[in-house]
Amino acid sequence: MTTKIVKVLWAGRLSYRSGLKLQKILSDQHHQRVENNSCNTLILLEHDPVYTVGIRDKDYTLKDQKKLKSLGAEFFRTNRGGLITFHGPGQLVAYPILNLKDFKASIKWYVCQIEKMIIRLCAEFGIKGETSPNTGVWVNDKKICAIGIHGSRYITTHGLALNCNTDLSWFNHIIPCGIKGKGVTSISQELNINVTIQDVLPLFQNAFQNQFQCTLIEYPIEESYQLFKLVNNNLCAQKT
Repeated sequence: MTTKIVKVLWAGRLSYRSGLKLQKILSDQHHQRVENNSCNTLILLEHDPVYTVGIRDKDYTLKDQKKLKSLGAEFFRTNRGGLITFHGPGQLVAYPILNLKDFKASIKWYVCQIEKMIIRLCAEFGIKGETSPNTGVWVNDKKICAIGIHGSRYITTHGLALNCNTDLSWFNHIIPCGIKGKGVTSISQELNINVTIQDVLPLFQNAFQNQFQCTLIEYPIEESYQLFKLVNNNLCAQKT
């Protein structure tokens, strides 16, 4: 059986808009070459502070947006599943841009695999992560990892956000994922020590390989240079 190859791209700290452009470029490559699994990519990054809402979230008005922006964060409406959440420094964001036909052509299966992967990762830190009727991974009644994805012809975009040493006070201004009476937590808060994204990255990549039964290879430097050049060109074109 041929081993599935996924290229892993550490994108560093990016604006949310840049992250969206990056996902679009890579998902477009999939749609143009549907049978070529060399397009499968795992983007890993952290975002500048931003609140995002999914396709089902109609509750946030222009007044709400203005209030959230006044805190120093951006605000975006997206085509992912799920309700409102926060992304920011200290949170490991993963955008797997995959053709699920190379794995299993099921969005439900894909979300379950992500949850199992994060539970596996939490266990590495001695944290008991669990699923609930609400999507994501929870520690008791506090969410440690949010999941919100989009699928188009089995090509995935968006993904998950794992709180490593995130400033959780950003969540005080929203009802995270639209679920009342629940809280948020982080790896650092659960362990009462500072655990950074860089501490988590190697374990995350191992968990991803094991859960999705694939091999991660580093995104080629020249390809990544061209990729970010495209992102920057697209953003510049939008401003003109």
